[in-house]
Amino acid sequence: MTPASLNGKLTAMFGNGVEGTDVFIALNSNAKASLFCRLGRGNVAILVANCALAKPHTMTQPLTPPSADSTPATTQPDIGVHRVDKKALVAVFLGVALGALDTSIANTALPAIAADLNASAAASVWIVNAYQLAVVAGLFPLAALGDLFGARRVFLWGIAVFTLASFACTVAPDLLSLAIARGFQGLGAAGVMSVNIALIRQLYPPSRLGRGVGLNAFIVGSSFTLGPSVASLVLSVANWPWLFGLSVPLGLVALAFGWRSLPNTVPQSHTIDPITAALSAVCFGSLIYGVGSAAQLASASHVVLPLLIAGFSGWWLITRQRGHAVPMLPVDLFSRPLFRLSALTAVGAFATQGVAFVALPFYFEQVLHRDPINTGFLMTAWPAAVALLAPFAGRLSDRIAPALLGGVGLTLLSTGMLSLFLLDTTSSTESIVFRMAWCGLGFGLFQSPNLRAIMSSAPATRASGASAVIAMARLMGQTHGAAAVALCFGLMQVGGASIALLVGMVTAGLAAFSSFRRLRYQSIRTGSSEPV
Repeated sequence: MTPASLNGKLTAMFGNGVEGTDVFIALNSNAKASLFCRLGRGNVAILVANCALAKPHTMTQPLTPPSADSTPATTQPDIGVHRVDKKALVAVFLGVALGALDTSIANTALPAIAADLNASAAASVWIVNAYQLAVVAGLFPLAALGDLFGARRVFLWGIAVFTLASFACTVAPDLLSLAIARGFQGLGAAGVMSVNIALIRQLYPPSRLGRGVGLNAFIVGSSFTLGPSVASLVLSVANWPWLFGLSVPLGLVALAFGWRSLPNTVPQSHTIDPITAALSAVCFGSLIYGVGSAAQLASASHVVLPLLIAGFSGWWLITRQRGHAVPMLPVDLFSRPLFRLSALTAVGAFATQGVAFVALPFYFEQVLHRDPINTGFLMTAWPAAVALLAPFAGRLSDRIAPALLGGVGLTLLSTGMLSLFLLDTTSSTESIVFRMAWCGLGFGLFQSPNLRAIMSSAPATRASGASAVIAMARLMGQTHGAAAVALCFGLMQVGGASIALLVGMVTAGLAAFSSFRRLRYQSIRTGSSEPV
């Protein structure tokens, strides 16, 4: 809809009295143009016109006329989340919860699944690996599809594939069938992960984006916290297929809420290059496989060849994408210092999380001599603290620089990892819970503000690409953290878990340093980024 046609609609409704008045145009979260027109009688006429519709809706109410220094026309009004958007939030958060809960449940139930399918422990790992490889391979291509066709379509497609694959998991007769179904689950999860933060950015005004990503972090943390308990409860009354069957009705609910309520975006003019998509999948998939093989001290052919393939395909991918207006691999976003440092900070922080969540169960049982039930209780303190703090940290990031909040939080995380290393067999349960919660508080203080920093430092037209970088940074950090633990165990059987905690302390410290460096590009009080 052109400005002339909008002015014509105003004239048709209010007469020629609107001519010559001040008109202010803003764009809300549903891509509807809102015109604020100051009338001669001291009222403000508000026209909300969807560019795809012909019928406007009007509302007249007495308001204070805008001043000369009013918000620019391109700024979104701080109007919060609309009633229709709340249904969209339910769809987005339910989709995010499904992915996090499924990952946590599958890891917990892996021994039971392997025993039921008569599979070895080494072979059963493919139930997890197939999911992770599919997610990593699909993130950037699906994010590019989100920028091209809209985040709504990719999200709904991802939920649909995830739901169908969950049903396939429930009826899988053997390990191969289950691994294939898990791969499709990962592909659906990649569709959700690649655009979920982009959708949150559309649903929240810029001044409240921190609250939106804070709620997202709360949902993720809560789902990871509930995962082991849900798995134990289900396995106590039913067999393992029901773990995946739970996702089917929840996926259908997410589809029902999201179908009508998720916002549409204007399609972009660029196209998808299938060769680039294939290179992205090969590059990151072979990198994950090579790093995992190296951590397991596998043969050279299982380490060197995948890493060479990853290096060559990565070089070809970057060369092919250089100079592209909207690259699938977001090299354009990494040219922004604030975005680049925020992504690097995320990799270091999630590497620490990966180290902790793999090493700590062994540390509690083998070093501190705690039983499995007590270990499960102790492990809950970390994600519970993250879930509790995430919404408040998100709100803080709307007023205080994410660089400062993230740096302080990661410093707390680093000291918390050191405090866990210093535990001994005489340490009380209360002392362990306090140190785990300390780590969780530090991580929670980092997570939501860092999400906000990444999304706010990227242009709106590249929101899906930025969202995919968030998911990729998390997966890369967790994967390399877990690989570091495996390497520690391979090099020293007895003290491997303890040494891994020191590795986590170092990665958290490096991430804190990276976060503080962002203060060069941010105002401490407002968190707003400087032009870069």
